[in-house]
Amino acid sequence: MKKNIRVILVIVTFVLLTGCSKGITVKTKVPDNAKPKVDISNLKVDNSKGAVATAKIGDYYPFEKSLKYMYAGEGNEYATYSVFVDYLRGNRQQIRIDNGGSELVKVLENKDGELRLILSKGEIYYREDFTSQINDKPEILLKEPLTKGNSWTLKDGSKRSITNVKVAIKTPLASYECIEVTTVRKDSTDKDYYAANVGLVKTLFTSNGEVSSSLSKMEKKVPFVQTVRFYYPNGNDSVNYITEKKLSFDTNDITRKIFEKNFKEVPSKNVGRLISPNTTIKSLYLNKDNMVYLDFSKEFTQEMNAGSGYESQILQCITNTLGDYYMVKKVYITVEGKPYSSGLILMKKGEAFIVDYKNTK
Repeated sequence: MKKNIRVILVIVTFVLLTGCSKGITVKTKVPDNAKPKVDISNLKVDNSKGAVATAKIGDYYPFEKSLKYMYAGEGNEYATYSVFVDYLRGNRQQIRIDNGGSELVKVLENKDGELRLILSKGEIYYREDFTSQINDKPEILLKEPLTKGNSWTLKDGSKRSITNVKVAIKTPLASYECIEVTTVRKDSTDKDYYAANVGLVKTLFTSNGEVSSSLSKMEKKVPFVQTVRFYYPNGNDSVNYITEKKLSFDTNDITRKIFEKNFKEVPSKNVGRLISPNTTIKSLYLNKDNMVYLDFSKEFTQEMNAGSGYESQILQCITNTLGDYYMVKKVYITVEGKPYSSGLILMKKGEAFIVDYKNTK
């Protein structure tokens, strides 16, 4: 989905740093589900240096599973957004940002006293684990020591610095004492506010006017829910029927396992299942050639028990389902790593099934 330049700038500014956390620090009473789990009693401000003397990156940007953050925006419709944690692998966290017009994925890393942006990908409406991506020149979002005046230069030449360590920030959820990080660009200034044990609580983008996003809600143990269109075959009338399902993903859930479970379920008596109870999906991913790669266990063909016409319907329904989900036209289906072969339908190496909506209701 294409956006104008201003919208893109706003999105980048507001979601670049967004993450999830363990609780809330505290000048005011906050909801029970947002109370801090991390002990912050030892975090002290050294007034002589303007530093949070004992604090580390993890104190002001902790990683935690299955959290949902909501931000209320002002100045632009895309400044309101939600954040989910897709994956948490060691010192890396993958977050999903949904601003109502687009979904973006960010991979953040806490390493060597730096909070780093490893990856940023827009228009990602499917779940894929990108936490293993390599970036030799990541963008530094926050850097120790957490001292007023600590600064660093970004790849585009912009200067980013800690401009304050004790700023009072009020958001729709609560009030916080924050570290302020300022990024000065050619035509704009960004200010990002981090609270202990919470993470990013507010961003302020100033150019020809101001656009802000402020933390409005935190929820724990909340899954990421997607509405996915599934196609199921009817062998009697040779028509493929569409059923929409809501799929729930907790942090670190494996996408292929969720699809495997749903492929085995039958939504009604009028259609058949897509795979047998014993079939497993051994791998599922979107490749760089813009084609989905799907590998089944041997039970997929061994237990299908279908004539050529019905077998074609099953394969078409699987292709359409995954093609829709990943927004592609081709799905390469293999069994135990070999090109699809059932005795009735034989595919060549590299030959993919094509999304086709004929005979679909």
